[in-house]
Amino acid sequence: MLGFLTGIIASNAGEWYIHKYILHGRGKKKNNFWRFHWAVHHKNVLQKNFRDPDYEHNILEAWDPQSKEVAALLGGAILVSPLVWVAPGFTIGVWYSQYNYYRVHKKAHLDPEWTYKYLPWHYDHHMAQDQDKNWCVTFPLWDHIMGTRVPYKGTKREKIDLERSSKKVYSP
Repeated sequence: MLGFLTGIIASNAGEWYIHKYILHGRGKKKNNFWRFHWAVHHKNVLQKNFRDPDYEHNILEAWDPQSKEVAALLGGAILVSPLVWVAPGFTIGVWYSQYNYYRVHKKAHLDPEWTYKYLPWHYDHHMAQDQDKNWCVTFPLWDHIMGTRVPYKGTKREKIDLERSSKKVYSP
């Protein structure tokens, strides 16, 4: 059980690190493989009021941000696989986290109202003016630890931004 929990916590740290340094750090550079995250995913989300239509189809239909995300998660699962013989709980925790990351991220961008209610840190990552904060998707543990959790939902800044634009707020 401790191994499983350690795998979950380590995966959340990896989620934070990869999002910050790979998907945004490298992804903002032209002609970089990771560019899809910044140039396509973030653009879709801003233009379509948090929805990302790339999550609406099967991952085998196109080599797009969704299928690249799945490929990266599968690659990570394969890399950690040899550890299953020495640290099975940890490995299963990592595998579960990778599955959960995809499940939660997909749901977030297909159901913006759900995200606004249950994943405010991810809403904050995409919709705040500074999209270089709030790196965790599934749970903001490492954002709190690293000091990068910056609330936007429900702030005066969000209210001003919503009044200035045609953005929709997903409150009841």
